[in-house]
Amino acid sequence: MMTQSGALAAPFPYFGGKSKIVKLVWELLGDPPNYVEPFAGSAAVLLGRPAPLGGTETINDMNGFLANFWRAVSRDAGAVARHADWPVNETDLFARHSWLMRQGDGLKTGLHDPEFYDAKIAGWWCWGMCASIGGSWCSGRGPWIWDGEKIVDRRQLPHLGDRGLGINRQLPHLGDRGLGINRQLPHLGGRGRGINRQLPHLGDRGRGEYIAEWFALLQARLRNVRVAHGDWGRVMGESVTTKMGITGIFLDPPYQSGAMQYASGGMGQNIALAVERWCAENGANQKLRILVCGHENDHDALSDMGWSRHVWARGGGYAKKRARLEAIWASPACLGADEMLSV
Repeated sequence: MMTQSGALAAPFPYFGGKSKIVKLVWELLGDPPNYVEPFAGSAAVLLGRPAPLGGTETINDMNGFLANFWRAVSRDAGAVARHADWPVNETDLFARHSWLMRQGDGLKTGLHDPEFYDAKIAGWWCWGMCASIGGSWCSGRGPWIWDGEKIVDRRQLPHLGDRGLGINRQLPHLGDRGLGINRQLPHLGGRGRGINRQLPHLGDRGRGEYIAEWFALLQARLRNVRVAHGDWGRVMGESVTTKMGITGIFLDPPYQSGAMQYASGGMGQNIALAVERWCAENGANQKLRILVCGHENDHDALSDMGWSRHVWARGGGYAKKRARLEAIWASPACLGADEMLSV
């Protein structure tokens, strides 16, 4: 329910989340009256915000399942919790995955209506995120994929040669991600993940109450948060940012180096370059406190424009030795903190 730092946590695991550096982020942003998070994901930064003053907050994600989850929790957390409260079951995992993928087009259309949400889709998606392994849940990746009509084994697809069609192209056996009887199993570890974590002291009834309480806390926090779905650029215009006053913007796109892929299904590494260009064009605006994340040298071009770089290691704490490091670049209008490592 809470992160190690005491912040409210998302009820599902999320690759690339920034919960470990929430304190750093808010030291750099301060407490701006307007906050925008174009790549929300697990919304760790929003959820970790210390004592917001009640200004305007907007989150966005390209992934319709994510956007729907946050909308649904903010409107009807109880319904989402009821759908998410289910034991790990491999048969249900396959069947629900198939059902969810069939809702994809309708979900995307519905999310264009700012009042739309679907609690069942939200709950089942959250449950599957916690029960599955490997990050392929509802992503179109992995050994079991969506062929446009149903979930199929990759081996059932025709050979398409080197010109394979997107995610449907023929792939070789991939070790532990193999097909058939070696297909991806549900998460069966003793500790579980997210809402499926092991809670022996609560029993069956207590688990349901625990999940309901968790989702209720999320609803209270998200009640006035605006949740958008679509391309990140849609929430970067003046009407969403500077017209609302001083604006903090946290940008965490898929990284341009390495294999960083997010639950949105991999929007493509070039998106980080587009984000960098936007930062370069808008970084001098004193009404914007902009943060952009990447691997340690991904956005060094911004350093030449007066942006500060704050390096950290995913294992926790600020980095002081060589490793596969990550960094946050902060625009000149951001606030400083003596204890931060800036290079």
